[in-house]
Amino acid sequence: MSAAAQHRTPRRNRIIRTLVVAGTGAAVLALPLIGATAASAAGSSTTTASTTLAGYPNNLDGWIRESLAIMREKRIPGTYNGIYRNLMRESSGNPRAINLWDSNAAKGIPSKGLLQVIDPTFKAYHVDGTSFDIYDPVANITAACNYAAARYGSIDNVHGAY
Repeated sequence: MSAAAQHRTPRRNRIIRTLVVAGTGAAVLALPLIGATAASAAGSSTTTASTTLAGYPNNLDGWIRESLAIMREKRIPGTYNGIYRNLMRESSGNPRAINLWDSNAAKGIPSKGLLQVIDPTFKAYHVDGTSFDIYDPVANITAACNYAAARYGSIDNVHGAY
């Protein structure tokens, strides 16, 4: 087989792969639009999976913003950047994160959630008006910020494990 013929086959495969990936991406992008159309037909009084009960986006940005609103109301200091920096370090933004290897886990009380809070700390610093579920993103952020405020003055002053 000539060198030119060998070159064409991989290029054609690359183009086909690109088209398949692009087509898959288009399908993935279309799915939320289909769901959004169906959700909007349900009426404005219902909450969709894309928002929290308080009306914030049901994602990392919305959870932080909802926590900050509660924190302002309860006079708990902290900023978006301080919360974001700490939760990315602690859980990479995964609200279901659990640490099963550190000293807390060895004692049987693993750190859980976005800001890796242990159960006793979560219970002690739980903020009224939030869920009692340690994995609830807003409850986890708000309790952790309440703890950080009591211990360090603010979540903004936390730059490592706490």
